[in-house]
Amino acid sequence: MNPMNNHVVIMAGGIGSRFWPMSSPEMPKQFIDVLGCGRTLIQLTVDRFKDVCLPENIWVVTSAKYAEIVKEQLPEVPVDHILLEPCRRNTAPCIAYVSWKIKARNPKANIVVTPSDHVVMNVREFARVVTSAMKFTADSDAIVTLGMKANRPETGYGYIEADLSMACPSNKEIYRVDAFREKPDLATAERYLQRNNYFWNAGIFVWNVNTIVNAIRVYQPAMARVFERLLPYYYTDKEQEMVDELFPTCENISVDYAVMEKADEIYVFPASFGWSDLGTWGSLHENSKRDAHNNVCIGLNIKMYESRNCIVHTTQEKKVVVQGLDGYIVAEKDNTLLVCRLTEEQRIKDFSAE
Repeated sequence: MNPMNNHVVIMAGGIGSRFWPMSSPEMPKQFIDVLGCGRTLIQLTVDRFKDVCLPENIWVVTSAKYAEIVKEQLPEVPVDHILLEPCRRNTAPCIAYVSWKIKARNPKANIVVTPSDHVVMNVREFARVVTSAMKFTADSDAIVTLGMKANRPETGYGYIEADLSMACPSNKEIYRVDAFREKPDLATAERYLQRNNYFWNAGIFVWNVNTIVNAIRVYQPAMARVFERLLPYYYTDKEQEMVDELFPTCENISVDYAVMEKADEIYVFPASFGWSDLGTWGSLHENSKRDAHNNVCIGLNIKMYESRNCIVHTTQEKKVVVQGLDGYIVAEKDNTLLVCRLTEEQRIKDFSAE
């Protein structure tokens, strides 16, 4: 594997506002310092790939309305590597667009695709796993997805069922995928946890550029034709104009449905590096440092009294005092304050709309 051929594609077009009032459609969670560490989630995503690929081989696919935010937060990413979707069409068209563009310049490219808003606690292990997977895909037709080893019966993630009876000869940590499973109910998730061959689907994919382009040609020919039509325009002044015209004609479909559930050479790399998709306040609570009373405090000066199992995120306040709460979210941003039971956080979207 030639490291010069390694490319990282970061999907950053989501409008997630589950962390309201901290996030909103105008400023989704990938562009926010959710962890209170001084780096936004998309910046942390770039940081964890520094030992995987060169900065000039990083790509970001995002919505046109987030272009300036990406440029401001990721000045190291070349401007022509920030691809702007004119509308949302899920992950398959997003991946197709960047794959055809990369292939136009580097037909030997080896690619890892990742969401922009996940958290990884053990960055060194993450880099080892990704590099190992990329060595596996560099000269093969294999598609590899990273499977997170489950430690609880999680109903919020899709699962990967693996055949652990025999590892791949060229990489003993990689196995064939038997099936992809939808988000389960609690009873099913508990059954998955009791077995050792079910893993959380992290939505992180590894493949070489020819493998993914050929798979899209086979399984999504109409989509492939769109990006073939764009070949004369990549890296030209007319690229964005033509993308704006043709991209909306693509089917709205995830890469899981478009390719992963149809292709034959699908593999999983079971891994454990402290991963979370931070889809909820509850997951942020679980993946942050907690005090002796199971409270998470993200802010400059937060005092907790007779409170437990809470998450307080108040980075704009000089001092915050919380007393007598059990299992609550307390979050503040731009003169909006949220106080909500953690068990009721699914209603936050309703609160934010009022």
